[in-house]
Amino acid sequence: KMKKIFLIITLSIFLLTLVSSAEVSYCCERTESGMWCQNAPQQDCDSSYRITPTACESTSYCKKGCCYNSQEGTCMENSPQKNCEEQGGVWEGTATCEIPQCELGCCLIGNQASFVTLTRCKRLASIYGLEINFRVDISNEIQCIATATSDVKGACVFEKEFEKTCRMTTQAECKALESKEQNVKFHKGYLCSAETLGTTCGPTKRTTCIEGEDEIYFLDSCGNLANIYDASKIESKEYWSKIYRKDESCGTNDPNGNAESKTCGNCDYYLGSTCKSYQRGETNKPTYGNNICKDLSCTYQGKKYKHGETWCAQSKGVDESLPGSRHFRLACYNGEVTVEPCADYRQETCIESDIDGFSTAACRVNMWQDCLSQDEKKDCENKDRRDCKWIGGEEDIKCVPSSAPGFNFWETESDAESLCTTASVKCIVKYEKGLLGGEDCVENCHCLSQSWKNRMNEMCTSIGDCGTTTNYIGIQGYNEKNN
Repeated sequence: KMKKIFLIITLSIFLLTLVSSAEVSYCCERTESGMWCQNAPQQDCDSSYRITPTACESTSYCKKGCCYNSQEGTCMENSPQKNCEEQGGVWEGTATCEIPQCELGCCLIGNQASFVTLTRCKRLASIYGLEINFRVDISNEIQCIATATSDVKGACVFEKEFEKTCRMTTQAECKALESKEQNVKFHKGYLCSAETLGTTCGPTKRTTCIEGEDEIYFLDSCGNLANIYDASKIESKEYWSKIYRKDESCGTNDPNGNAESKTCGNCDYYLGSTCKSYQRGETNKPTYGNNICKDLSCTYQGKKYKHGETWCAQSKGVDESLPGSRHFRLACYNGEVTVEPCADYRQETCIESDIDGFSTAACRVNMWQDCLSQDEKKDCENKDRRDCKWIGGEEDIKCVPSSAPGFNFWETESDAESLCTTASVKCIVKYEKGLLGGEDCVENCHCLSQSWKNRMNEMCTSIGDCGTTTNYIGIQGYNEKNN
């Protein structure tokens, strides 16, 4: 009678333990990334500044106050004292800046208005070389702006040193000249270069950029602004006589804001262009003048992006959630591509959408934490509640993170092991062996296949930095090399 001998082989998947323990929060007077008064882990604090194991709201050095810059005339509310002092400001203990130096008024400069302090108003006037009118009787920004924009622009003609000259200004400013100049007269909607005015100002081929505006403007021979640069109107008496609005100028319907146009200066920042000085070899040479509507778009990996577009970086290992990989958000701004990292350990993921050909991306919190506790596929794939996917199969674990998080597994105190071991699976394979030799698998024989091992490892790696894998630069786990 043949005796049966059962050989029991136990196969187990051993998992790497890789999750961080809870961090103790400290109040960093300044973080390594340059932020002030932030609650963060101690290693994120700049050791050159004060660090306390408590909330910033409880510290004296993070008390909010008013930061006043006596040279620029700027006031910044809710400012930490150290940050203020390092920027050359004077710190006061009132967070709302209720101090005389921060009293606001309406600063009228040319045809522009700003609701700022008197010191700031004088500073702006010195930058632009213009006279100011500071009005303390105007108590809010809306009224201030309305005061400036309500006045019409035109040519202010007057006599100076026996010559008839002109200044492009507002009607109110022209009236103010009556006490200083002779025979002052305002011509609404006219340019100083209009032949009918008979002034010493005439057309030129010069152009200029104006601070705070996108467009390129012609200059007359007296240095006054004329209309938006249009090479086809260089000899037009009408174009050099009356003021034309932006929507009456050249290239109004150009979708790229006339970027790199040699002949039209109707730039538009929101469409991806702005007035800049011509640089040989970088941009097209304008037909007249030395300014161009600079193209603010970017080229990244052979693809062109519009000014203001953002997109997700296709960095190595992100799609596979490999250890060390990270999501990044890229942005095109003023012709340059900037890199904005999402939170490390894939605690944030980058999402991207396209609206009428305009790409928009953002870093979003990776909501993976309760994936393993979902027993139903519909709950697992509820994108409003969590970022999970259903991988199916007969095994216990079916709902796993869509983008597996990373763990700081090198930490001594870590609950990574307990999280990773939730994916542990034991498969007992039974063999039947005869007295004369030979053995046959009789139970759970599928656990011997490489495909089963691969599938189990996929579950492990789907949870996080668990299981058998390589990092984002292709090095296998437990590698002892210092690279």
